[in-house]
Amino acid sequence: MRMVKKALYALLFIGLIMITAACSSSETASGQDDMRMQLPESETLKAAFTDSRLPGMKGIAESEHLKLYIHDQTAEIAVVDQRSGEIWRSNPEHREEDPIASGTNKDLLSAQTRINFYNKYGQISSVNSYTDSVAYGQFALEPIERGVRVTYMFGKDERGIDDLPQKLSPERYEELTSKMDDTGKRAMRIGYAQDKETGLYNRLDGSLKGLQLQRILDAFDSIGYTAEDLMRDSEEHGIVIEKPVPRIFFLTIEYILDGESLIVRVPTEDIQYPDEYPINNITLLNFFGAGGPEDEGSLFVPDGSGALIHFNNGKARYPSYRQDVYGRDLTLQYGGTLSRDQSIRLPVFGILRPSGAFLGIIEQGAAAAAINADVSGRLNSYNHVYPSFYFINKDDVSLNAGGHKRSLPKFQEEPMKTDYVVRYVFFKQDEATYVDLAQYYREYLLARNQLPERSADDDEHIPFYVELIGSIEKKKHFLGIPYRASEPLTTFGEAEIILSELQERGIQDIRLKLAGWFNGGMNHTLPEKIKVNRVLGGSKGLQRLQDFAEQQGIGLYPDVSILQVSNTKGFSRSKEAARRLTSTPAAVYPYNLALNRAARDQTPSYILATRLVEGVVEAMLDDLQRLGMNSISLRDLAEQLHSDYRKRNQLDRTQSEQISIQALQKIREAGLTMMADGGNAYALPYVTDITNAPLANSRFKIEDEEIPFYPIVVRGHVDYAGEPYNLSTYINPRQYILKNLEYGAGVYFTWIYEPNYKLKDTEYHHLYAVHYKEWIDLAQEMYEEINAVLKNVHGQPIIGHSKMAEGVYKTTYGNGYYVIVNYNQNPVTVDSQTIEAEGFVTGGERS
Repeated sequence: MRMVKKALYALLFIGLIMITAACSSSETASGQDDMRMQLPESETLKAAFTDSRLPGMKGIAESEHLKLYIHDQTAEIAVVDQRSGEIWRSNPEHREEDPIASGTNKDLLSAQTRINFYNKYGQISSVNSYTDSVAYGQFALEPIERGVRVTYMFGKDERGIDDLPQKLSPERYEELTSKMDDTGKRAMRIGYAQDKETGLYNRLDGSLKGLQLQRILDAFDSIGYTAEDLMRDSEEHGIVIEKPVPRIFFLTIEYILDGESLIVRVPTEDIQYPDEYPINNITLLNFFGAGGPEDEGSLFVPDGSGALIHFNNGKARYPSYRQDVYGRDLTLQYGGTLSRDQSIRLPVFGILRPSGAFLGIIEQGAAAAAINADVSGRLNSYNHVYPSFYFINKDDVSLNAGGHKRSLPKFQEEPMKTDYVVRYVFFKQDEATYVDLAQYYREYLLARNQLPERSADDDEHIPFYVELIGSIEKKKHFLGIPYRASEPLTTFGEAEIILSELQERGIQDIRLKLAGWFNGGMNHTLPEKIKVNRVLGGSKGLQRLQDFAEQQGIGLYPDVSILQVSNTKGFSRSKEAARRLTSTPAAVYPYNLALNRAARDQTPSYILATRLVEGVVEAMLDDLQRLGMNSISLRDLAEQLHSDYRKRNQLDRTQSEQISIQALQKIREAGLTMMADGGNAYALPYVTDITNAPLANSRFKIEDEEIPFYPIVVRGHVDYAGEPYNLSTYINPRQYILKNLEYGAGVYFTWIYEPNYKLKDTEYHHLYAVHYKEWIDLAQEMYEEINAVLKNVHGQPIIGHSKMAEGVYKTTYGNGYYVIVNYNQNPVTVDSQTIEAEGFVTGGERS
């Protein structure tokens, strides 16, 4: 038995070594070992023009509105807006005087980029373009059309203590020193000491630092000591040496003027790194336009509807701001606690100053990007916002060997397949508000066909969105034997009853999201083959509902989940689920609200493998057309974005974005009108309606103001509503009404026909208040009040928004009509108008 145990332990140990080797390898296809890229010879840049405010900087490119300067000794750039004379610097002008920053944090103020990388143990380190490149003079400048290219080499291939033998025999020590001069012999006496017991000379690592290390290296060089000599001396004493891999990285940044914009591009094909040190992420122009402790201004971050972080707000004790664009990638492991954060739906950021503003637009690599921001007082004295980009992701494989747990890193096989491109658009003093930035971005999207055109119709009513849940799967018992069966909550006939009641109450433009109508209910199976739920009335009942909706002018949007598979009946987790980096299927567990963590005792859903999305959509469209459907509600295709780390068939998040876009195009080509949850930027050209649109920010403590950046961008082109009122955090309907008036949103409820207790003891505890009879009176009152105002501006964009007093906001629409809302519990007088507590006033001319 002992022999068997020993054999098993030996096999386990061998397996552990093999896994360690596999996991420690970056598995990248970079072929970086030879570090093919060499630092190009820097060209001498000739100044086409200069500016006395920018000493040492050379003007190298000019557009109608901007001038671009670069310092050929520091690689820092500056952009001068010729319309106003405003200067935008890549690095703070007076950074050397910063009383807070020190060490690396001080150096970062002079850097244009930072690279965070892993070692083979998954530990993260960083290099930056000042400390590890410019300080050594290891960068090259090259003029390009309308700009300049800067190539950085990070790190130095320097010799160190590992280039010296650890042990020498007396004979070998004598042989080497006999060839050295007196300086070399003196360095050997300091660097080596003889062991009295063994007689061997041992290297004294504690003495070999700085100047002493350099002297002994010079001594070995003077006698022609080679790497082969080191190998032979080490093998003589049974020492296996491994030549350390130099931590050298290459990265290029291109700066190009384009009208009123500066385009900053990082071509990923020029990023070079050792396989042993895979790059995790890259930051870009961390301090571009940064404001100092005496400056006024705000950072704009795209958190949910949008938020402002005011300069020098004294909130350095709170966590800095960081969010991934388009939300979390659920194929990567995250902590098990519940996050109620809003997601970033638009890949933008910016800085607002009294003298001007800029808007950053991520044009390439948004799906791999994060937005970062911080205020003065934490690590330095500057208020700054900037993008970072994931390059190679990491997860951890947990092993249990002999009762000992161990985690080993597993890296993404290949880097992200996209360049990183950011457009910085500059605004003059008289157009430097967040409204100006949002309006510019709206026009930017329209010019690129990334937002649908729409003509306003002043006679229309605002939409009333209602989600009706058809059925769910519920655990039941027969003779004590548990089984799962469909539980009807709203049959097709009952849906007609609810819709008729809404119409009788005068509610107009009803848009019905029909959820839980096929393949088992709310959490349906993969929609490759659609079978209408019989318990709701089957295909004939659905057809009658369709006919009723068409006759009554009601929009009917059957709800479908494509990317997240909640019902795995007939679903192969091994073949059809996306994989994590750990090679396990990407499972997503519901959250236990009481415990604020993942409910691992409940059934998880799975992320669909990205490569299968196109085929699923094609099959789904065939069945929807067979059923006579001309519209669809997308639960996740415009709201979620995931990678798929299946070995040797990896699809990163940027590739997934393109696959989602192709799926949206197929749906549009099939003639279907699309409603969608979330509304990520890449989905905007295809949808007519967005539910669960971002109408709030996450209220991170570092943030100071919530702004309607998202509504300003989309209103007039896409109709939208926030989360359903009856499932929201609102406890006061007045606050909900005011928010809809301020943000120009439609009314939204989620209902069922059956009483709430039908959901008791199910996995749908989040649907805690959905019986329609409890809400229909309030829904009527809300709609009547909101519609009376917003029907005057249906289809109109938001062209103005401002804070008039604490809790008082004014929104102006495209036809001149405005509404002022007062969220306070007491009346407020502004502009000679008194607004009642939790009330509003309207005015302006409808053109």
